[in-house]
Amino acid sequence: MVSRSSVARPRVVRLAGLGVSGAVLLALLSGCSPIAIGDKLGGFGWPRHGITEQAHKMYDLWIASTIAALVVGFLVWGLIFWCVIRYRKRGDNLPVQTRFNMPMEVLYTVTPVLIVAVLFYYTAIVQTDVDKLSAKPDHTVEVVAFKWNWQFNYRDAPGADANTVASNLGSTDVIPLLVLPTGKKIRFEETSRDVIHSFWVPEMLFKRDVFPGNVRNVFEVTLDREGRYVGRCAELCGTYHAFMQFELVVVSPERFDQFLEAKKKGASTQDAMGAIGFSGDDRFATTTTPFDTRREGQSWNQPMAAGK
Repeated sequence: MVSRSSVARPRVVRLAGLGVSGAVLLALLSGCSPIAIGDKLGGFGWPRHGITEQAHKMYDLWIASTIAALVVGFLVWGLIFWCVIRYRKRGDNLPVQTRFNMPMEVLYTVTPVLIVAVLFYYTAIVQTDVDKLSAKPDHTVEVVAFKWNWQFNYRDAPGADANTVASNLGSTDVIPLLVLPTGKKIRFEETSRDVIHSFWVPEMLFKRDVFPGNVRNVFEVTLDREGRYVGRCAELCGTYHAFMQFELVVVSPERFDQFLEAKKKGASTQDAMGAIGFSGDDRFATTTTPFDTRREGQSWNQPMAAGK
């Protein structure tokens, strides 16, 4: 006769094995940063190596959510295959159709609720941090979008009533440059002169629409890596939407102060770039070039030739 303890022992062993496996998995994951794990996963569908503090928080949340999804997925797949093998058909007798396991039913109900609650909690925290506005940002930039280019106004304070101390206006022939410093809180205040546009630098891992009228979308970032990055309009705004680009130039705070001072004294953007060490073609955009809009030569609305 088989004792009750000998029947229960395999279950105890399996539960202990699951517990040990979970503890080992947690230990391995805790020893790796989300960035390292994300690099091994190729970002898992998310752009890697953001250039702002806010981008790092969003990336960490994405990788952590991916890891949680993979763990749950492997567990569910494992249970499915285990059931397929363990309870496969062994005869012509129909299995009992009314049997259930109350602890398992409770587990399958409570676990998804806990997972969603945890993900919601951390999502709310990261979203609050990304949307948080400081009382006194270090610099304020007014982003003015129009068909089909950009104007960047450096302001002396936040708000629509602040004064513009320097400005950079893009044209068909020259890509506008947005020069900003690292380690400073930068507030963007967006407005449009015509239709809805969208301000987007892919390396920020963040974009926000630019509305016409009295609506001024506002957000802040803190850049932490110098470099030059292409910016785009991410909202279909008309015929030449694809040509509506700009370049973000991130420099040290000292070089930015020199750049802004040169602009305040009336220097052009290219001359101000030269004042902080850029020369030749580096004084212009390097990540993108003006597109040939072909507005005249190949437009469908050509004037009729004489005599036709």
